[in-house]
Amino acid sequence: MSAGQEVAGTPSRFARHVPGLTLLRHYQRSWIQPDLAAGLILAAILVPQGMAYAELAGLPAVTGLYTTVACLVGYAIMGPSRTLVLGPDSAVSPLILAATLPLLGASGDPATAIALAGMLALLVGAIEIGLGVAKLGFVADLLSKEVQVGYLNGLGITIIVSQLPKLCGFSTDAEGFFAQTGAFVSDLDTANGITLALGATTLLVLQVLPRMSQKLPAILVAIVGATVVSAVFDLTAQGVSRVGALPQGLPRPVLPWTQLSDLGPLLIAAVGITIVSLTDTIATSTSFAARLGEEVDPDQEMIGVGTANLAAGLFQGFAVSSSASRTAVAEQSKSKSQLTSLVGAAVVVLLLLFFSSLLADLPQTVLAAVIMAAALSLIDVPVLRHYWQVRRSALVLSVVASLAVIVLGVINGIVVAISLSILLFFRRQWWPHGEVLGRTPSGVWHALHDREEAREVPGVVVFRWEAPLSFANVGIFRQQMRSLARRDGVEWIVLQCEAVTDIDVTAADMLEQLTAELRSRGVHLVLAEMRTRLSEQMRRYGLLRTVDKDHLYTSIEAAVTAIQGSR
Repeated sequence: MSAGQEVAGTPSRFARHVPGLTLLRHYQRSWIQPDLAAGLILAAILVPQGMAYAELAGLPAVTGLYTTVACLVGYAIMGPSRTLVLGPDSAVSPLILAATLPLLGASGDPATAIALAGMLALLVGAIEIGLGVAKLGFVADLLSKEVQVGYLNGLGITIIVSQLPKLCGFSTDAEGFFAQTGAFVSDLDTANGITLALGATTLLVLQVLPRMSQKLPAILVAIVGATVVSAVFDLTAQGVSRVGALPQGLPRPVLPWTQLSDLGPLLIAAVGITIVSLTDTIATSTSFAARLGEEVDPDQEMIGVGTANLAAGLFQGFAVSSSASRTAVAEQSKSKSQLTSLVGAAVVVLLLLFFSSLLADLPQTVLAAVIMAAALSLIDVPVLRHYWQVRRSALVLSVVASLAVIVLGVINGIVVAISLSILLFFRRQWWPHGEVLGRTPSGVWHALHDREEAREVPGVVVFRWEAPLSFANVGIFRQQMRSLARRDGVEWIVLQCEAVTDIDVTAADMLEQLTAELRSRGVHLVLAEMRTRLSEQMRRYGLLRTVDKDHLYTSIEAAVTAIQGSR
């Protein structure tokens, strides 16, 4: 039974709008033990990642814990997935930093940064809920796969460069990839050897241990080990910076606010964060739901994630997304429901209320290592090799998206990435593929360049158009048809229409004019393999008065046979 269904199998209005509460109403006792165990294991990851991603967003580490609690509770109520885990994210945090840093100015006041990040989370939540209510789930598809890969690759590289000074025990004031790289190289002689050794060891553990054992949480081993070493050997006295005791208690809900002039820049960033977050969230949610034999409503998913962001923004948090790694941990730990996330949130609450000094000795370099490990997971080199083999234009687009993030910055990079995806869509609509077909000895029609044995019928050109006919591509279609008509000895053009699923008004006018033009040149247009819908559209447009009804055929072979019989 999916999260949004009643026992009888018919979704009620309440189930559709509050799927989390509906799931809890039908909670099974047999789920309690695995959910509790999975929640405790999940908490071991939520705490260090929440703190690390908060610092990646330019915020105090404790805000990552506030964010974690608020978003987990919000999604558990409104989210449709039984297993999805939300929280601070390595792909979203740099966007938050890039959006808030210019608005902070020289002061860098933490309270103002928290307010800006909170307002940004509210804007993201409002956009996501609005998209979900309006059933605009397709917005999550605005980033094509190759552009998304390129964006994440560029993001991973920029994150790693930004964390290198912290890993080595010093800081720089440089902004931007090249400035940060230059500052790191020039200040490398100020690195603290013990800090670097501890950070590098942590990074090594995070990379190697998961390959040796899936049952032992690498991040828990690294955090506990580094904290114990720091406390026992008093590494603070040797120049190793530590996190320090967290503020005790929980934040009260408050509406974050700074200045009216901040809303414009924050809104632009919110759109980018929304697209990045929802693209990843819906893909993650759908893939994990499929393993359980369930389906997730993408519109309700938007509402669930939007609610999580609203909750985070009201409790001194920042924008969140899903996490494939944390969701995988929950699934591997036999999680059965969102109670797993609630247990994880409860553990974080206990930490804030009673054990706020537990991680005081955690070295800052360890958080940098956690962030860098997450950044490395964003980088996907094998898929670039795959693009090189299957479609090199996809590789070029992916690399351009990466360079945009690295050279122009994270915010501008995501704008370029979204623009590239949209341009790619329009480009494929403007210049769709068309093929001249030939008949093989076995009687099957194939593209000429695909089969050497394919041969054209004298005086006849069989042309396959592989897209709907619309205002965007009528120019290239007309150009290709005219080019075919100018070939020596051509008297007939057979247009294979199987892939032509639609024809708009502009294309209908063009087809009427083109048919008359070809006829004046002594070339006849024949249509084959039209879908019923297309045939009905042509009838409504009056095109059947221009295109002879006797020149409509159910197959290419039938059209060619009729042409040869008429000679």
